[in-house]
Amino acid sequence: MGIATPTSFQNKKTYANYLKSFDGLSLEGLETQTAAIFDRTAKINASHPVNEAQDGMGYLTDVILPLSQAFRGFSRQNYVVIGGEYLGTEWVTSTGYFYGHFDKPLFGFPPSNKMAFLRFGEFHKMEKGKIIETYVYLGLAELIIAIGKWPLALSQGYEGVVPGPATHDGILITESNPKTSRASADLVEGMLKRLTTENAEWKPYWDDNMVWYGPGGLGTYATIEAFDEFQRPFEKTFSGWGDGKEDGISGVGADCKAGDGDYAFLHGWKMITGVHVNPFLGIQPTGNRVFMRDCDWWRCSNGKIVENWCMLDTLHLVKQLGVDVIEELN
Repeated sequence: MGIATPTSFQNKKTYANYLKSFDGLSLEGLETQTAAIFDRTAKINASHPVNEAQDGMGYLTDVILPLSQAFRGFSRQNYVVIGGEYLGTEWVTSTGYFYGHFDKPLFGFPPSNKMAFLRFGEFHKMEKGKIIETYVYLGLAELIIAIGKWPLALSQGYEGVVPGPATHDGILITESNPKTSRASADLVEGMLKRLTTENAEWKPYWDDNMVWYGPGGLGTYATIEAFDEFQRPFEKTFSGWGDGKEDGISGVGADCKAGDGDYAFLHGWKMITGVHVNPFLGIQPTGNRVFMRDCDWWRCSNGKIVENWCMLDTLHLVKQLGVDVIEELN
């Protein structure tokens, strides 16, 4: 893992200033600010069914505008804004909720005509003060579950709106202490290397009362015992769960991962692969190899991981298993 640098600090200030454009949501003002921060050739990606958006302004035209049209009173709340360097590239990231009164169709599925909250996660690669590459995770599975339209089996975890950091300090528009950032990065990296061990060697890295805020379809779990009861069966659902190198597969892994103060983040548009060998969300084993779009933000305290917000493009994952959730809704 990398850590936040002085360049990360400058990028966070630029990004935080852009996020202010969402306050009051003047679409004209947002368009101007989007054009100013996004390079005109920026590659924009977002969760299924968007997948690849238009270059340049696609973040606005293909992601934000559809949301603002579907959600009356469209608003945005960020509870983590951090950044850092990874393998010579600089990234900024945020997570939180888009919300409003869901009264028009969104990405092909019907409205609930009620208040709705849609979790998001954004990762932006920056160069010379401009965003040149973007990945947007949208918690569409969580939203579909919330409005009672989920066509697959439900998880054993809590499904619903999840809070931001208990410490209310996730918006780090500051220059972080490199030693603190490195400690967070090393703690999380050490844990990740031990995730798939048979004797759960990852456990000592977590606080006993940790919370894993999981994606829609997987659910949220509090305490290390509850998370363990979820994690081990989930890994065994997909044979060879990991980067696929043992099976001769390349190109799977993190696009960025870094520590910033007491926080750390990770994102990979092909983060994990595996072969579907056990039931998942009620889908019987298909034998299909899947590639998971996955991202995380962690909060660390006193040498332990205390909170972890995880997002997974669940709709993209189950589509690889032969289920198009959006088609099922219509």
